[in-house]
Amino acid sequence: MGTKIFGWALLIAGILIIAWTLYSSYNMFTGQAAIPEIFQTEEASSQKKETSNSIESQMQEMIGEQLKGLIPADTIPKLFNLTVWAVLAGILIFGGAQISNIGVKLVKK
Repeated sequence: MGTKIFGWALLIAGILIIAWTLYSSYNMFTGQAAIPEIFQTEEASSQKKETSNSIESQMQEMIGEQLKGLIPADTIPKLFNLTVWAVLAGILIFGGAQISNIGVKLVKK
C-alpha cells in the first residue's frame, strides 16, 4: 500500500514538473514572462576613447555601424538565452517523464 501511495506521488510530481515547464515556456513565448538572462549584452560606455583618425580605425567604425544595421545588438544574446531555456525545458520534461514512469511502475506493483 505504501508503494502505491509513493507511486502516485511520483506520478503527480512528474506531471507537475512537465506542466510547469510547458506553462513557463508558453508565458515566455507570448511575452507574459521574461526570458531568463544568462547571456547579457555589455552596455557601451558613454565616454568615447580618443581615437586616431587613421584609416584602420575609420574602417572599423564603419564596419561596426553596418553590422548594427544588419543585426540588432540584442539579437544574439536573446537567441542564446532562448537556446539555453529550450535545453533546460527539454531536460525538465525528460526528467518529469522519467519520474512519472517510476511512479507508474510503482503503482502497477
